[in-house]
Amino acid sequence: MIPFNNRFHGHSSLRYVYKNGKALRARLLTVKITQNKHRKNSRYAVVISKKVLKSAVKRNRVRRRVYECLRLQFPNIDGIYDIVLIISCGEIISIPHDELNNQIRQLLDQAGVIKTP
Repeated sequence: MIPFNNRFHGHSSLRYVYKNGKALRARLLTVKITQNKHRKNSRYAVVISKKVLKSAVKRNRVRRRVYECLRLQFPNIDGIYDIVLIISCGEIISIPHDELNNQIRQLLDQAGVIKTP
């Protein structure tokens, strides 16, 4: 689980990212990113529709896996951003952790959020 300071609170914050964020799409998920100059910490959210996975147990499992992949990327993120990951395919529940981590890292790298060595 990610720290309290790095979570979204309330729907209006998510609406702002949906409206003004830059979207990058992969086969299994979409990332919406916007820079936030009014905060001290980056914020992250994972959104999974009931249409994608019917079972709440499966949705929560995917959410936990994605949050863990994001948590591992915290040191690599350069700047303060609001990041929303939207899960668009139910296949994400069965892919290995390494593949999921690589897809998330590639999307964040494409967005220009990851520090370059």
